Parts: sequence; structure tokens; C-alpha cells
Amino acid sequence: MMEATFVVVGGGIAGVSCVETLAFLEPETSIILISESSLIKTVTNLHAITRTLTDFDIKETDSSYLSAKYLNITVIHESLTQIDDVEHFILTPTKKIKYQFLCLCMGAEPKLIPQASNCPRILGIRDTDSVEKFVENLRAAKRIAVVGNGGIASELVFKVKNVEVDWIIKDKHITATFVDPGAAEFFQPALKKDDTAKEPISKRMRYGEGTVSKSGAALGPDWYKDLIISGGRDPELQSSVNLHYETEIVGVNDLKNSEFPIEVALSNGETVACDLVISATGVLPRDNFLTRNGLKKSEDGGIQVNEFMQTSLPDIYAAGDICSANWPLAKHWFQMKLWTQARQMGCYAAKSMSGHRRNEVVLQDFCFEMFAHSTKLFGYKVILLGLFNGQKLGTNYEILLRMTKDKEYIKFVLEDNKLQGAVLIGETDLEEMCENLILNQLDLSPYGDDILDPNIDIEDYFD
Repeated sequence: MMEATFVVVGGGIAGVSCVETLAFLEPETSIILISESSLIKTVTNLHAITRTLTDFDIKETDSSYLSAKYLNITVIHESLTQIDDVEHFILTPTKKIKYQFLCLCMGAEPKLIPQASNCPRILGIRDTDSVEKFVENLRAAKRIAVVGNGGIASELVFKVKNVEVDWIIKDKHITATFVDPGAAEFFQPALKKDDTAKEPISKRMRYGEGTVSKSGAALGPDWYKDLIISGGRDPELQSSVNLHYETEIVGVNDLKNSEFPIEVALSNGETVACDLVISATGVLPRDNFLTRNGLKKSEDGGIQVNEFMQTSLPDIYAAGDICSANWPLAKHWFQMKLWTQARQMGCYAAKSMSGHRRNEVVLQDFCFEMFAHSTKLFGYKVILLGLFNGQKLGTNYEILLRMTKDKEYIKFVLEDNKLQGAVLIGETDLEEMCENLILNQLDLSPYGDDILDPNIDIEDYFD
């Protein structure tokens, strides 16, 4: 039997951000972190770009880092099997741990295509182990099929070298999770460029788990930076990306006496022969544990949480990909399974638990006022603010665009002459101004289309 005031389950960004915030707020209180993997994800180089927008790196490190830095944190390498929400204790395969407050941050697991269960050549990418398996298998591959249209699929297609890629997407344009058809068209030339010379050398230390094989935390936004992702095709041959729009995989067959070992059948009638299939088709919340009284869940399987990150069971909280926001959302905020929100939710869950333990009033964090995400796609800096694709607005909005080929793509989403969202690709330096316009809801009708006139410094309007 072990006991702690705060028990946090999950070694990803949400869980580690939660325990580090708790250690800061409650330096004299006992904290236990339960992580299946000996490797955890920590936030480094945190930089506030604007009030709601942050940029940071993800560092993968040994979990002993936490117990060495914070004297009140104990790390246990176990998996959660059961929660007794009445007696306030949890069970792992070897331990019983009593808690006062519990926070679930186990994240999500890859939602692989159905054919993956019968074909070892279909690989999912989620944690460090799966990436290493992919890189190892890729070395001898000459042609691969990538299924999915989100961040990991886009990064993978852009970064992989010396291999022919068939990109299978169910949408009408690439990277539809984040951008509209116009931005997808802006990105298109990047698929034909060789950026090897521009790639910075990473000097970050990499950790390994030896022979331990456990489910690790999800990948960071820069997971590919210190990896050589290269296939077995002749380097003299130019790599190519073949796009298959509005289609899905309907079957996978083994091939004999052929250059490639498997053949993928697509819903549009085409077939693709290849060495590997990479499934990057989203995630499902992890729920492989039992509770005495069931947790309320949303349609996507996520655990419902209120505005304090509390679940439907007393003294149990959740943060990150495992949870679903179930409170009246601010107009310009919505939930996506992103690193930025995992960090925000983990920190905020810690503040809520600490405040409730001390019987203090907890105010919702300002980060939930407006959606804000900074990332990198196809070698470009990408800023997404507010209702950047017109989410929640139906058809009652207008779009202003400015695009300079190979340099920048700017999209403003307006409703009633007020800025509701923005997509900023490239070094635009407009993020702070756009954030202010979305939050302040200033009437922009006096400026008309001049607001995106390239000959006018629009920041001068709003100093």
C-alpha cells in the first residue's frame, strides 16, 4: 500500500505538466506519477509568443529527472488497472495506491486502419518505440503508402527521403486537419523540394529504454528532428509523392514473385504495391482500466470534464487527449488533440486540484478563451488562431486571403466585419495583432479589403 495527496497517471505532456505544476504549488505535499514507460515528455524552451500563444520544445528524458528535481514527487513504472472511486484508491499490477485527488492523463492510442490486425507490414506511429520500428523497417523500403491527413502524416511525407510515397487521404486536399484547400495548394510545391541541406543538426540527447517494451507517451511536435528517415531507394533517383485524394484502403493482399511484398486496394478501384503501410489516422482515448462507478464519456470516447477539469466522479480529474471538454465553451475556443492543449490542461488541472484542496476559488485559465496553436508544416511556421477554418460559424462568414508564393499565406475569417479566426503561414509577424482583434472584436468595416493590402503595414492601424 502506498499513499499520496495527489496521484497523476500518464507520462506524457499533460501528466508531466500536471505534476510539475503541483510540485510548484504544493511543495510540501506528496505526489505520485504513474507512467507505463521509463521515458517521460517534458516541456523545454517555453516561449510566450502572445497572451494565448506559446511555442515550446518537447524533451524526452528518463523519469528519474522528476524525483531528482522535486523531492515530493515519486515516479512509479506501472499501468493503471482499476480505480475505486468510493474508497479513493487505485490498483496497478503490483501496487495499491490511496489518493486524495487523482488526475487521469493517459492520453490516447493510435486508431489504426482495420487491416492492421492481420498485416505486420502495417505500422502505426505514436510513441518512441513505434518510430524506431518504422525507421528500421524503412531502411530497406523503396515504396511506402501513408494513410492519414493530420500533422504526423504531413510531417512524415515531407521528411522521408530515398523512398517513393503514395499518400492516401480521404479528403479533397492535403493536411485537412489543420488547413483549407488554399493553404494546401500553398504547401504543394514543398513536396517536390529537397530540404536536406536546410535541415538543422539536432544535438539533443536521446534516451533509450533498453529491452523494456511498454507503451510510451505520444510523440513531440519535432519528433523527426534527430532522426534520419530514409528508405532504400537509389539516392540518385528523385523522391516522389503520389497523392490519392478522397479514397481509403479497403484491402491489403500479400504478393508473391513481385518487387513489393504487399498490395493495397483503394476504394476508388486503384491498387498500390509497396513495402510498408504507415497508418497515421488519428487516435482514440485510452480507457483500459476499470472503475467502480463509470466515468461519463463523450461520443468520441473521451472522459467528460467540467470547467475545472473534474470528471463525473468525486476528486477525479482528467487532462489531455483522454478527456473531452464538457462546459459552455468560449466562442473562439474548441478542443483539438494537440500538444499545446495537453500542456494547458495538465497545468490547469493541477491548479484546480490544489485550489480545491485548499478550498480556494478557482478561476478558469485565460488559455480557454481562444484557440491558439503554433506548429511547423512542410518547413513553414504555422499559426492557427480562433475559428481559423470557420468552425462554429456555419456559412455566415467571409474570408480574406493574401498569398505570396513560397513565402507566406494569410487567411482572415470575418463575421459581421469582426475577425473570428486567422491562419498565418510563414514569417508574417501578425499573430499578436490577430489575437487582439479576435479577443477585442473590433469592427473592421472602415478598413475593408485594405486590411490585407501588401502595400500597407496593417499593424500600424492597431498600435
